[in-house]
Amino acid sequence: MEITKKNLLILLSASVAAVLAIFFLPTTTTTKWWSLKSSLEVADLVVTNAIIYTSDSSLPFAEAMAIRDGRIIRIGNHSSVQDLLRHGTTKMNLKGKIVVPGFIDSHVHFISGGLQMVQVELYGVNSKDEFVRKVKEAVRDKDQGCWILGGGWNNDLWGGEPPAASWIDDITRNNPVWLSRMDGHMGLANSLALKVAGITNYTEDPVGGTVMKTAGGEPTGLLIDSAMKLLLPCIPEVSVDDRRNALVRASKFALMRGVTTVVDFGRYFPGAEVNNVWEDLSDVYQWADSRGQMLVRVCLFFPMETWSRLLDLVNRTGRVLSQWIYLGGVKAFSDGSLGSSSALFHEPYMNEPDNYGLQVTQIDTLYNMTLASDKSGLQVVAIHAIGDRANDLILDLYESVASSNGRRDRRFRVEHAQHLAPGTAARFGEQRIIVSVQPDHLLDDADSAGKKLGMERATTGSYLFRSLLASNAMLAFGSDWPVAKINPLSGIKTAMKRKPPGWESSWIPSECVTLNDALNASTISAAYASFLDKDLGSLSPGKLADFVVLSTNSWNHLEEEVSASVEATYVGGIQAYPPLTS
Repeated sequence: MEITKKNLLILLSASVAAVLAIFFLPTTTTTKWWSLKSSLEVADLVVTNAIIYTSDSSLPFAEAMAIRDGRIIRIGNHSSVQDLLRHGTTKMNLKGKIVVPGFIDSHVHFISGGLQMVQVELYGVNSKDEFVRKVKEAVRDKDQGCWILGGGWNNDLWGGEPPAASWIDDITRNNPVWLSRMDGHMGLANSLALKVAGITNYTEDPVGGTVMKTAGGEPTGLLIDSAMKLLLPCIPEVSVDDRRNALVRASKFALMRGVTTVVDFGRYFPGAEVNNVWEDLSDVYQWADSRGQMLVRVCLFFPMETWSRLLDLVNRTGRVLSQWIYLGGVKAFSDGSLGSSSALFHEPYMNEPDNYGLQVTQIDTLYNMTLASDKSGLQVVAIHAIGDRANDLILDLYESVASSNGRRDRRFRVEHAQHLAPGTAARFGEQRIIVSVQPDHLLDDADSAGKKLGMERATTGSYLFRSLLASNAMLAFGSDWPVAKINPLSGIKTAMKRKPPGWESSWIPSECVTLNDALNASTISAAYASFLDKDLGSLSPGKLADFVVLSTNSWNHLEEEVSASVEATYVGGIQAYPPLTS
């Protein structure tokens, strides 16, 4: 009897040891753990006969992928997934189609974009007459006293003359109007809106902003950067229902374009109320998440002025609120934009010898907020900088903050970095600063940059994607929607070809990037830029199964033409676009 007990104890001990050995196997790579785990599972979905670009340097291409419970459990060749097929497994033969990771848009104003989809749409308007006609159509259906809101106009499309309140005053006598420029750094108010806001001949420019006036001192209706704060508080707050509907519209639009994750900088820009982003977190995102109504993943950034509030939240909840909502970091502004002639440069604008641009936030204030938020341990700081002087100022600031607070994996970001002085691209790599860029912006700037900066400055320092990569800086691609439309494939093509509409040749061809570089900037690098790379950004075992099926089955054709479209978008291994019918 004693021998039996002893043998039983030995057997039990060995079994426990075996289980513990499996559980505590070295997990030097995610792949090893998930390969072991997947051997014990059955796949929910197996994708085969595809050209899968993984954005994972350890296995750049594959032809099959197995998914269970929303995550990838195995990826490789056709035979590697066969043992995971069982009764009930969905098999998807893509007949050679290309699959890429779900696109991550690294810079959007998501709810603002959704709201603007049902407001006055001025994208592509190329004449004063069309501008006025669009506003007239909008007024027709509005009650007296209702605000007319919209945006997207670009005065460069009709020769450069900025719009004025006098254009629309006659047709908007009973309705205040606010129409933002496409870049969000300038807007047009009609005379009634100026009156409501109390803006007159005697109104002085606020710090970091300009109230545009005629030679006689009359406000023209244009407000630039921080001057917008004189009017924006007068506009009635958007209702919760409208913002929730905007999230649904924006999400469906993103999925159509293959975007499965957005980095949302919120309804925050110079002059805007800082609480808007916080209200959208609780009233829109968390509300939708609690009801199972989120369609895309969001990583949220908050105004840097509120960094201590974000720190309190992160300490309570961690950075991952759910599989849908991530807390990113804090955002601030250094300057304005090229289109509004408020980007900050070392040299003046060609046609305005006294205008060097605007410093939207005083550098001492910006430094103190960055130093404090970084010292607290907040993981990502993102600062808007477009002009060459603004970028140099922010790189100096980041270098000083890193020196003061010590070395760590902080992943500082510069948003836009559109125009750089000689030698500045190399500094991004040396300091390991992430460059969050929006390729499609160059389509609008290529014609106007030469006029505003002079050809030499424009062609040696604008949108230096390849130079930044060569310096070992990391690029993260985005759209800045609603400034430009969410469309990662368009951004990828622009970064590769750099051909604005109507151009026969590339703008600064030496700065074109490869397809692989552009895809990485839209996937794994974009994930890394916001500390999302453990879960997202590549098609790797253990990561969430967000992927896009493209319409082409030729990698060479994709490299040469970049003319594919999104055929299907999957989030967590479930088809999200086109929506499944019940």
